[in-house]
Amino acid sequence: MSTHIIQIISATQIGDYKLCIAFDDGITQEVDFKPFLSAALHPDIRAYLDPQRFASFRIEYGELVWGDYDLCFPIIDLYKNQLEKRSTLEQAA
Repeated sequence: MSTHIIQIISATQIGDYKLCIAFDDGITQEVDFKPFLSAALHPDIRAYLDPQRFASFRIEYGELVWGDYDLCFPIIDLYKNQLEKRSTLEQAA
């Protein structure tokens, strides 16, 4: 049984709200955060639609974070490039 925990080793901004994220197992994902940020109802999340604020991301302990963990995502969601979850009803259809 493997006990390896996947970590992010780098993230590079490649578009207004798009990052190329590299994981320690060699996988990379180009993740577009704009749909998630645009659909957010909370003003603290929508604040990251400001390009300078969005660009302030960093890698901390193998995770991608903004601010004082104001914005962060489960690594598995970034790894699978699935920031937005479809509802249970949509999945059943």
